[in-house]
Amino acid sequence: MASNTLNLIAILSLTITILLSLYPQPAFSFQMEDFDGEEEYLLDHPVIIPNLRSRSQFLKTSPTKDKIRKGADCDPHPSLNICKGISANNGTSLLYCCKTHCRNVLSDRNNYGKCGNRCKFGQRCCSGVCTNVANNVNHCGKCGNQCSSGVQCDNGFCGYA
Repeated sequence: MASNTLNLIAILSLTITILLSLYPQPAFSFQMEDFDGEEEYLLDHPVIIPNLRSRSQFLKTSPTKDKIRKGADCDPHPSLNICKGISANNGTSLLYCCKTHCRNVLSDRNNYGKCGNRCKFGQRCCSGVCTNVANNVNHCGKCGNQCSSGVQCDNGFCGYA
């Protein structure tokens, strides 16, 4: 009885291994954040960083900033916030302070369109809209990955006509 069980487990694990080797690529990419591969947002218009610590009139002049690191800390208070609907990367990113971090509401699946909106499982935020990337020929597997004309998107991969 025990040897039959061991043989069954061995056959089953071998079968699963063979089946998994036939499909080595995942249908979805589950990266944590923004998927455009950049580490910084290049601001379309430089912002002035408020310097509220200084009491001197000379030191009240604040430097400008033309880049913001992904996930940079921000203060949700409006007068201290550097991420208050600021456009970046030639209009392809829109940064808001969600809780205490700058987020791109046009591509962040946890803050699509505005802070706190979450996309459902298997969806990605493409240009501010939650999109099912498993079957969408315009966003197949990821945002902007368009299948050729007449080719269907099947489980996140452009298939054959």
